[in-house]
Amino acid sequence: MTAWTKAAAAAATAVLVGTAWLLAGAAPAQAAGPRPAFQLPFPAGQTWTGDSSDSSAHRSYEIDFNRGGTPDADLGDTVAAAAAGTVITSAHQGDTNGYGNLVVIDHGGGWRTYYAHLRVRSVAAGTAVAAGQKIGEVGDTSRPGNDITPHLHYEVRTTDTSYPANIEPAYFNGARFGYPNQTLTSHNSGGGNPYTASAVCGSGYSVIDSQALGAAGTAYLLYNAANSNNCAVTIKAASVGTASATSAFLEVRGSARVTDSGSFAYYAGPVRRAAPATCVRWGGSVGSQSYTSPFEHCG
Repeated sequence: MTAWTKAAAAAATAVLVGTAWLLAGAAPAQAAGPRPAFQLPFPAGQTWTGDSSDSSAHRSYEIDFNRGGTPDADLGDTVAAAAAGTVITSAHQGDTNGYGNLVVIDHGGGWRTYYAHLRVRSVAAGTAVAAGQKIGEVGDTSRPGNDITPHLHYEVRTTDTSYPANIEPAYFNGARFGYPNQTLTSHNSGGGNPYTASAVCGSGYSVIDSQALGAAGTAYLLYNAANSNNCAVTIKAASVGTASATSAFLEVRGSARVTDSGSFAYYAGPVRRAAPATCVRWGGSVGSQSYTSPFEHCG
């Protein structure tokens, strides 16, 4: 994985045409990186019902959220960032589409979230936001003449293909949304790194060891039983979202150490190596805090 996907660099300039994103003067984006640890886009403890089937305007995986017993019960309720990132759109779409007041957040690694029909937009384009930070309020804004009841229209998209194929299923607190509708309680308490070690290493990997790097982050060792591969990754806990010196390494006994090291915003790695019935040494660093294991996990 390149440093670009891990540094949450500013996204390529994009133009919203209808409801499609077209990259202006850029080659097609690379495949999306690990999915951020998205949370429900509302303050922790609140319970909301999401629906993806009751609007003819919906495409697969888009969700409308409401709570309360009347059509306008949630008008003005806080909308929170589902994960940390950078606001790339904060504007009223006017006659362009039916989104009304729209906020789009780029989370790095090719992942973006969309928050539409807002009554109030609380962040400007270019703003770095933390998970759980208020970005707007539930509203009923749309194109002129399009009367809708208050709700939050929420989407997850990637930049690796064109609209609408880039609309992805929504995950909250690590679980896939129960399409077509589900009632959920938010765990979006804010702060923290939007990436997990399992998401960075990929499907099939489970954490088998970890070591805290003071308050700066945690080094992890993961294992995939299906292919006997180990994976080392370091997840930052300090200066999250800001590029700083971070590393992860993995050394299979009898082979050279392999290290991913650089100035990264969220994590270093993944470093994957096959080691069936062979001991490994692993570790990582964030800033001046570092860890090197002995040779271990020899099974």
